[in-house]
Amino acid sequence: MNIILLSGGSGKRLWPLSNDVRSKQFIKFFKKEDGSYESMVQRMLAGIKRVDTDSSVTIATSKTQVASIVNQLGDDVGISVEPCRRDTFPAIALATAYLHDVMGVAEDESVVVCPVDPYVDDKYFEALKVLGDLAATGKANLSLLGIEPTYPSEKYGYIIPESKDDVSLVKTFKEKPDQKTAEAYIAEGALWNGGVFAYKLSYVLDRAHELIDFNNYYDLFKKYDTLEKISFDYAVVEKESSIAVQRFAGEWKDLGTWNTLTEAVEDSVIGKGILSDDCQNVNIVNEQNVPVLAMGLKDIVISASAQGILVSDKQASSYIKPYVDAMDEKIMFAEKSWGSFRILDVEDDNLTIKVTLRPGHHMNYHSHAHRDEVWTVVSGTGRVIINDATRNIKVGDVVTMPAGTKHTVIADTEIQIIEVQTGQDISEEDKSLYELDLFN
Repeated sequence: MNIILLSGGSGKRLWPLSNDVRSKQFIKFFKKEDGSYESMVQRMLAGIKRVDTDSSVTIATSKTQVASIVNQLGDDVGISVEPCRRDTFPAIALATAYLHDVMGVAEDESVVVCPVDPYVDDKYFEALKVLGDLAATGKANLSLLGIEPTYPSEKYGYIIPESKDDVSLVKTFKEKPDQKTAEAYIAEGALWNGGVFAYKLSYVLDRAHELIDFNNYYDLFKKYDTLEKISFDYAVVEKESSIAVQRFAGEWKDLGTWNTLTEAVEDSVIGKGILSDDCQNVNIVNEQNVPVLAMGLKDIVISASAQGILVSDKQASSYIKPYVDAMDEKIMFAEKSWGSFRILDVEDDNLTIKVTLRPGHHMNYHSHAHRDEVWTVVSGTGRVIINDATRNIKVGDVVTMPAGTKHTVIADTEIQIIEVQTGQDISEEDKSLYELDLFN
């Protein structure tokens, strides 16, 4: 089974845990059997592999998410990176070309495309496999997974099938309706459009060549920023007459808001938090090292991270996005290819950061023109390179780097460093990069 997982968006509706560089699918909400927590993307990959151990999974994503994917999934997936955002049709076309030209997938093999972030059980993953088999028959050019609606939702588009059979040809599609219209659609046998579909690889590759002038994956990647922003539904689905839909009646939830997310998580408290006995339907999600205490509350979500603190009625939390958009906020936590950083304190002329590097990884070799830096090692061991000279570092060591000093750190074990930046002009743009030869 060849699967493309679409991983986009910043998920601002789950602020303060998600932001422009940390999407909701990488936040660890879901409890595993061993008591640890996993993210949406980890849960999705594990489910696919349980049902089909030989499945090939490729994640179509933006370059800002690559570090998080590698950190959480390692080498278990392929990654088709969008050089810039161009909506779902260019993303799927690029990922399909990646499968063909990089991964060597044959044109007559089927491909299943689905979002990375629904909350589902193993029946969903079994349905994906069946959908892929349906596409492989070639009886329809596109095969969709239609979700049996559980209520007349105004949030989803609807698929109107020709019959109520498990697999049917599609009569038509309907845009997101009001509640009364949704009720009429459901009475007619309509299904939610969950954004899941399958096709033979050659089908989308041919559609892509019809709309875009390119030779192969590498050529498409090179000219990606010139492509029109257009959805897959508009570019392909609405223009295709040969479409089948497979009904799915299993568990499926779109966890796009705090309200829907807290319905799916197992624990009422994640992180340091206490709920008094008189709290009703209250959730605490706390990434900070200070405890949160909630008393006498009802239908409330409390979330705390380095980015900020949210205290909201669960229903009202669905309308958070315009308030987050209005914030002029600094990114306080981010994952990188080498590890992660968390900003601890911000002043006008100094910045304090906790940096964590993964074993065997290192930062870019760089310097700053307008700020001094001091590193204090608080755990682990490694090496620093200062102006091309290397020395070992361990817990308690302090490394001082005046402005203009070339520097980097290499982690032998996982290493944590408290970095203090001082100067009158502390900015992300103040960085010069240098080549680093680790073997000299």
